[in-house]
Amino acid sequence: MINNPSIALSRRDLLKGTAAAGAVMLAAGVPFASAAGATSRGAARLKVGVIGCGGRGTGAAVNILEAGDDAEIWALGDAFSDRLNGCLGELQSQEVGRGRVNVDASRMFAGFDAYSNVIASGVDLVILATPPGFRPIHLDAAVKAGKHVFMEKPVAVCPAGIRSVLESAAQAKERKLNIVTGTQRRHEKCYLEALKRVHAGEIGEVVSASVFWNQGGLWMNKRQPAWSDVEWQLRNWLYFPWLSGDHICEQHVHNLDVAHWAMGTVPLRCTALGGRQVRTSPEYGTVFDHFAVEYEYEGGRSVSSQCRQIDGCASRVEEVIRGTTGHAVTASGRARLAGKNEWKFTGDQENPYVSEHKSLLAGITGKGPYVNEGEQIAHSTLMSIMGRMSAYTGKTVTWKQAMESKLDLRPAPDLTMGSMSAGEVPSPGTTPLT
Repeated sequence: MINNPSIALSRRDLLKGTAAAGAVMLAAGVPFASAAGATSRGAARLKVGVIGCGGRGTGAAVNILEAGDDAEIWALGDAFSDRLNGCLGELQSQEVGRGRVNVDASRMFAGFDAYSNVIASGVDLVILATPPGFRPIHLDAAVKAGKHVFMEKPVAVCPAGIRSVLESAAQAKERKLNIVTGTQRRHEKCYLEALKRVHAGEIGEVVSASVFWNQGGLWMNKRQPAWSDVEWQLRNWLYFPWLSGDHICEQHVHNLDVAHWAMGTVPLRCTALGGRQVRTSPEYGTVFDHFAVEYEYEGGRSVSSQCRQIDGCASRVEEVIRGTTGHAVTASGRARLAGKNEWKFTGDQENPYVSEHKSLLAGITGKGPYVNEGEQIAHSTLMSIMGRMSAYTGKTVTWKQAMESKLDLRPAPDLTMGSMSAGEVPSPGTTPLT
């Protein structure tokens, strides 16, 4: 496992990156809307800064505009200027963005310091959607600057990052800064109704759960001759644990979060297996392509977890929650209970990617309750991290071990676009537990 990767900083390189971003934007003739800054009711809109302008960051920016008239996009930041231009173009093409994408050229920032520039640009809240390895650093900076936060899941890739997120979440609570995370199942009507019934005892006492995210492979960008090691890894961040945490963390955290929600507490320990069966070439970095984990809880309760990204295999993305008198099955867009109390969700569904932003905006404006999801997603993310640690090493890992581990994969402060080893593929039985 990569431990705190670092390479020498060249401030000149960072300045070159920012200057190049400006040149690209001007050469492309990117249009910039003038600032409107007010809702139809005459109240000032919340200024939103987007940190991480890839597909998910752009999608989250669209979603927050769809959530109501209280927000406008004010600033954009990304490591790469082409992402900035792509994000801006997409936002301006959306009907919902008309008059509310108020990004001046001076508020488009490229480079590893883009996040700090966005935070300092006069925004009220930030969307954190860079590769997850950067999340603890960006959350820390946002909370210290007094900004409300929407942050994508997972919120860290290592125990050191989790401890940082927990500290930031506590500070945000003290300052009444709202934090909503990209665990959209927590905002999806079928899930909300199903878990409400589970916690009301309609399947009896919860004794176990099985959670799945088994699917085919995802995207991969072929390395280009001009790319440095770091740029190659950033543009293929899924395949490097220091950036993604591996797919058990980056993707399967959704299902583990539902398990955490259902069980109502953290596990005592876990034992896992996993490997790299199909995606074995160097272009897939150092991650595994399958995991299976058994999480043990007090009272003999357990959660069984599976995730796989291999083409040509059976797909399954859902959760099964078992109780003493029945069970619940949940998945995006559907939910049902079987056993003593039969039930099936038949209500109207609202886009949960929009619902989560409605909760955030309502908390900020006072139209709804204060919301801080930082601790719950930190605990769900640590579930995924300890599962990965167990699979990588072949060892049983306790919650205490994971929480106190010295493993620190956060990007070093002197990270720049240069040379950096991708590290070694973990070998269960020989890779040490840090």
